[in-house]
Amino acid sequence: MKIALPVHNGSINEHFGHAENFTIYTITPEKNIESITPVVSDGCGCHSGIAEILAGQGVSVMLAGNIGGGAINHLHEFGIEVVRGCYGKADRVIAEYLKGTIIDNEQTCTAHENGCHDHDAK
Repeated sequence: MKIALPVHNGSINEHFGHAENFTIYTITPEKNIESITPVVSDGCGCHSGIAEILAGQGVSVMLAGNIGGGAINHLHEFGIEVVRGCYGKADRVIAEYLKGTIIDNEQTCTAHENGCHDHDAK
């Protein structure tokens, strides 16, 4: 299994739509981390084609913080399950997910509905 996380400085990027860096964790059947691969997107998470890139590398799960419905739908189109509400250090999040203690909080960030933008822009 391969699991991707949007990262910034080793932690889950709070806003998936702003993510330019992702980490893919390859997981063994025994739920151990086999390898860690960084992936740099050519744009923000919601417009970069990252879903297709990650799917092409075998990713089946995305652990994300705040993520909009459009990005979720796009990831789903490529067969990637989305688990929302993740935060903190990426290594801790992946470990907790593998233990079964992280589940989707089912909250969609409506600020991302219209694509990538700066939340602080007026």
